[in-house]
Amino acid sequence: MLVHELMTSPPVTAPPSLPLPDAAHLMRSRGIRRLPVVDGTTLVGIVTDRDLREALPSRVSTLSPWEATTRLAAVSVADVMRRSVLTTTPDAEARDAASTMLSHRVGALPVIDEAGQVIGIISVTDVLREYARPPEVSA
Repeated sequence: MLVHELMTSPPVTAPPSLPLPDAAHLMRSRGIRRLPVVDGTTLVGIVTDRDLREALPSRVSTLSPWEATTRLAAVSVADVMRRSVLTTTPDAEARDAASTMLSHRVGALPVIDEAGQVIGIISVTDVLREYARPPEVSA
């Protein structure tokens, strides 16, 4: 089985300039935990729900809610994204993508085409969904 058979496409992406509260809202509203960051069509990073949680002010803070919200709005995805991103290609074996995710302890890989554009994303959930799918009954 190949990556393109399991990946989610088109992927939800974000520009580096997207404010963190907007990124958090986008991820919540789409039910996703990872957001590839693209500058034009070039992958420049990835931000995860964990990155966002770590960037949020702690519950024990001397800032008022208004101050915390104002400061957070000034932080962009580019400020917290991971710039080193593991990727895969649509024609790679899904087993190899799963092995990469497992060995590097990441939950998903952006899928890039030969031009370097993000065309999808494959996650651990995508792989598990295929593994758990009931076998087709032949007539």
